[in-house]
Amino acid sequence: MLQSRELFDSLASRADHLDIQILARAADALSECEQAVTACVTGMLAEKDGDELRVAINRDLDCADVVAATRRVLTRGTDADHALLTLQLEACALACERSFEMCSQYARHHEHCRISSQATERATTACREVLQALRP
Repeated sequence: MLQSRELFDSLASRADHLDIQILARAADALSECEQAVTACVTGMLAEKDGDELRVAINRDLDCADVVAATRRVLTRGTDADHALLTLQLEACALACERSFEMCSQYARHHEHCRISSQATERATTACREVLQALRP
């Protein structure tokens, strides 16, 4: 699998001067998060208490979609639109936080929720790191 750092290193120098290491960590965390919440949805749907998990399932689905879009915007390379990237990262952090809120409640009972809650927490942190790097 191509690592995000290798991908960012292969691009022309970034006109926005964002730290490649921060971007690569964020892209990797977002990719991991997307995979974890998608798997968690599958796991929740298979649980006997699937109806009780409906809100968590919807939050994971929202999170997976927002995370995927954010990762794509983040990895486009040069000339990033900072205003758009900032709003996308804020939306992503919120989607991850909302997913974390639900999955962390079920983490003791469902391993997929534990994995998902950890991944969403890392993704939230990564989004906040990029947001911090975007601030002048």
